Amino acid sequence: MRSTGFRRTFAALGVCSLALTASACGSSDDDSSSGKTRITVNCEPPKSAKVDRGFFEQDVAAFEKKNPDIDVVAHDAFPCQDPKTFDAKLAGGQMEDVFYTYFTDAKHVVDINQAADLTPYIKQLKSYDTIQQQLRDIYTVDGKIYGVPRTGYSMGLIYNRKLFQKAGLDPDKPPATWEEVRADAKKIAALGGGTVGYADYSAQNQGGWHFTAEMYSQGGDVVSADGKKASVDTPEGHAVLQNLHDMRWNDNSMGSKQLLVINDVQQMMGSGKLGMYLSAPDNIPILVKEKGGNYKDLALAPMPGGKGTLIGGDGYMFNKHDTPAQIRAGLKWLDSMFLTPGDGFLGDYARAKKNDAPVGLPEPRLFTGAADAKDQQIKKANANVPVENYQTFLDGNQQLQMKIEPPNAQQIYSVLDGTVSAVLTKKDANIDQLLKEASGKIDSILARG
Repeated sequence: MRSTGFRRTFAALGVCSLALTASACGSSDDDSSSGKTRITVNCEPPKSAKVDRGFFEQDVAAFEKKNPDIDVVAHDAFPCQDPKTFDAKLAGGQMEDVFYTYFTDAKHVVDINQAADLTPYIKQLKSYDTIQQQLRDIYTVDGKIYGVPRTGYSMGLIYNRKLFQKAGLDPDKPPATWEEVRADAKKIAALGGGTVGYADYSAQNQGGWHFTAEMYSQGGDVVSADGKKASVDTPEGHAVLQNLHDMRWNDNSMGSKQLLVINDVQQMMGSGKLGMYLSAPDNIPILVKEKGGNYKDLALAPMPGGKGTLIGGDGYMFNKHDTPAQIRAGLKWLDSMFLTPGDGFLGDYARAKKNDAPVGLPEPRLFTGAADAKDQQIKKANANVPVENYQTFLDGNQQLQMKIEPPNAQQIYSVLDGTVSAVLTKKDANIDQLLKEASGKIDSILARG
């Protein structure tokens, strides 16, 4: 599954990501009329997103002014990557010279031999060593570098501070374990009036997505380390489902309405009727801008369990047909556009604040060391949201094991949707049998590749 996209207005609007066009994008090393190195790039905000598109165009123009020997041709549409056409574009030679990918795409693109090896040129990217190692590793395959991270997110626990106070809970001490989540959810649900303590997804593959995140939080996984076998029929998998079952049926803290998806849960939280749910930080502006929530009431805690969390994000890879000149130009463009703290499309917090985009959310958090300190300092100086509400997340999530989605994620999530929905809709659901059946189905998916 995807978290929402850019730090700018798109974060506020809840857009998952931006876009590719279907137009052909040949890899021509230079413009015959000017002698410039020409690169095509994608994920330009669409015309409907006027503010973001304006920022993007300004930043491309500024880059070209500083680098008069490079011509950047940007392509837009929605979304940035369409899974239905992604492989076809790669195989058909239609992909841009520098193209957007989700973290989960990296190994696949390398496996089908459609990515340029950036290793000989990576020193051209001034910011590369400042990017978090765990994010760089996502685009490193067999010791070679094939891509550059651009954003990243990790799952945490969004909670309503006002409901915590009403329930006699300390809003500055959110639950750190699943036992504490259960106890707090029960107290919040006891407030009555349709208040729900904890909500979870269980439809449209989103239940499987959250089951995976909850497995990570317990120290488990949904597939084996080699990606060949299911690993859901385990003590960790049982603990996830038992906890959901007990909150739903024993405590009545999850409400009677189930088969929920993200929009349902966001609506509940925005209306002040939900205590907690799992999400990434980019949900917060959606809750405020679209669902009626208030920034001061919304807080974020680390993923309960203390052992791990699911991460996602995106980056750019390079067409295997790119010339050395195009690779060097593309790396320069990425540095300027996305990877400079305090500047560029993702880093100009002052510009974002002037345009009423949320500034001060704890993620994306791409950098490490001095670059991270600078990025956080500039962000804090321009913050227009209550950053203190996210401090526990900022401090705690960085200490967890970060794990990306499993291979064949959507097919696996579809299987696990049925597992989670059964537990939440059938009081007598047999957890052991459900996990055994899910394991067999996931094994079949992985065997097909």
